[in-house]
Amino acid sequence: MENLKILKNYWRQALNYKPSFSDLPYVIQGVGIAFAFGMLFYDSYIAVIALLPIVIPWFIYQKRLEKIRNRRIIGIQFMDAMISVTTNLKAGYSIENAFREAGKDMVLLYGKKSMICSYLNRIYKGIANNIPLEKLLINFGNESENTDIQDFAGVFAIAKKSGGNMTEIISRSVYVISKKIEVEKEIDVLVSAKRMEARIMNLVPFFIILYVSITSPGFFSPLYHNLFGIILMSLCMGVYIGAYLLSEKIVNITV
Repeated sequence: MENLKILKNYWRQALNYKPSFSDLPYVIQGVGIAFAFGMLFYDSYIAVIALLPIVIPWFIYQKRLEKIRNRRIIGIQFMDAMISVTTNLKAGYSIENAFREAGKDMVLLYGKKSMICSYLNRIYKGIANNIPLEKLLINFGNESENTDIQDFAGVFAIAKKSGGNMTEIISRSVYVISKKIEVEKEIDVLVSAKRMEARIMNLVPFFIILYVSITSPGFFSPLYHNLFGIILMSLCMGVYIGAYLLSEKIVNITV
């Protein structure tokens, strides 16, 4: 059932996908991978063409990683924005004006084109149209898909409805988010070296095959252009892909 939901989500994203120039590097990388696999594992341009569909799962995988990175970035930027909001509340601003002033700080800190400024601008427009701030924050959390923002929006909505101390509540929420981000950074530092080692090890098989092919021409000839060789190299390629996915799962730890 869970796999079915994932497939439906991917299908929905594919239908709503709008081409972007920023996606071109992922496509080029996918074509490069197809070329490397086709030439090094099969020594055939026909194999390169047959492997071109690998661009699709590679593109989807890279977009998924990009979305994870964006969720993390917007979480850090949101934490800084809430710190600014807390400071403004302590200075005597209303909650809406505190958010407006926080936007100015975020422009200075991250720039007008940053993700947090884009989301805050939507909030300002919503406030101008008399949309409740708590609803705007809930929409912010849903659009960003960041669980910290979603949790904050839920707590904020309950606190505003019950008339709680907004300054204290926001400060407490920022503290919890900051602790989680600190843990993520510590994990990144601990696994960064292993992540680099995994990247290098993923490239080693290609370099070995390329080196042997250049220094000893004909060494791999028995494995090319015959049924047994194709089957064997296909199995090797499958093992390599499985090892790559396993290494990525090990070094990419989420909190």
